[in-house]
Amino acid sequence: MIKVLDRLLLFLYSLVIGIASIVAIVVASGGVERDFLTDAVANVDGGSVSVQTTVIVIAALLLLFSLRFFIVSVKRDGSSAPSINQRTDHGEIRISVETVENIALKAASRTKGVKDLRARVHAADSGLKIVVRAFIDGETAIPSLSEEMQKSIAQQVEETTGIPVAEVSVYIANVTQAPTTFKSRVE
Repeated sequence: MIKVLDRLLLFLYSLVIGIASIVAIVVASGGVERDFLTDAVANVDGGSVSVQTTVIVIAALLLLFSLRFFIVSVKRDGSSAPSINQRTDHGEIRISVETVENIALKAASRTKGVKDLRARVHAADSGLKIVVRAFIDGETAIPSLSEEMQKSIAQQVEETTGIPVAEVSVYIANVTQAPTTFKSRVE
């Protein structure tokens, strides 16, 4: 929710600054008459109270937006890399999600017939949920290949990390085509 709000504020801020820049360019290049500028400054300086109030409100909002963006840009993000936390007798263990993904990929790559892999890991209360997207060679039966991959991934991740695996989903994305090679015969 906060990221959406920050994006909206940044959009509005950029829009106002862009419009102000265009006005400044037009004024500086002589595109506006001097009498018009004098009247506009007089309205802001001591003319209409409603114009003064509007200018003060817009300026205050821009100042608040600027402060918000400054704080967001300087503030350090505590969750730099998503991780899975475990508590032991000796302290806390944090294993990055990327580490678990790489362990799953390593286990899946040992399966015969698999050519290209992608993995995503999601932590749930029941354990890890691993989704693997694979490209295969098309020579191995998909049900047996998928089952072997699921068992291999679950076993490797549980043994290596000590975190129970609740589910391993395998999505066969496509069959890779081996480049056809032509043998030339010389007679």
